[in-house]
Amino acid sequence: MGLELYLDLLSQPCRAVYIFAKKNGIPFELRPVELLKGQHHSDAFAQVNPLRKVPALKDGDFTLAESVAILLYLSRKYEVPDHWYPQDLQARARVDEYLAWQHTALRSSCTRAMWQKMMFPVFLGEQVPPETLASTLAELDRCLQLLEDKFLKDQDFVAGPHISVADLVAITELMHPVSAGCQVFKSRPKLAAWRQRVEAEVGKDLFQEAHAAVMKVKDLPPADPATKEKLKPSVQVLLQ
Repeated sequence: MGLELYLDLLSQPCRAVYIFAKKNGIPFELRPVELLKGQHHSDAFAQVNPLRKVPALKDGDFTLAESVAILLYLSRKYEVPDHWYPQDLQARARVDEYLAWQHTALRSSCTRAMWQKMMFPVFLGEQVPPETLASTLAELDRCLQLLEDKFLKDQDFVAGPHISVADLVAITELMHPVSAGCQVFKSRPKLAAWRQRVEAEVGKDLFQEAHAAVMKVKDLPPADPATKEKLKPSVQVLLQ
């Protein structure tokens, strides 16, 4: 059996892995895991990833969890162009710096913004306290400013003059709040120009393909009671 990727393109980390594999011509078998149906909690999926999270990778008898680990594994195994994860020590350190920061900063605020602004009221039928949403959007704005000032600066891409895995992680993160109607790029011309560069490097068709599902998430029908109950333990943290 060749390389298998367990993904749900509603998930930001899954989209980053999907774009990276597709863009670099890495052959893989897509194994869909529908998060909103709770399929990541199944016993069958736990055999691949006991953490019960996507993305997950299976390469023969080898399995791997966590999107950053998967991206780096793929970049090394398939010897992709150097700009994705540079060999130069300091250039690589800049990519690592963003990947280390984003977990508890931009990714967290983007995910909370999408769920609090749209998924809770539309999909789960739960109202979010206005002060909670306001706090989340303020934190998102703070993280966007850091993305511009600390990481992007006056460069073309997050970690330097060339696109890297840091840009794929960042752009897929930002499409979460965009899908919920947040004006992430409208008042930030620097970020808007960066998005255009990333999309051009990835390819418009692949970019749109990867984000098609999340951009239609507002059209999801309300969840049935069983689905709400199944998702409740894993999403309540997004209200805090």
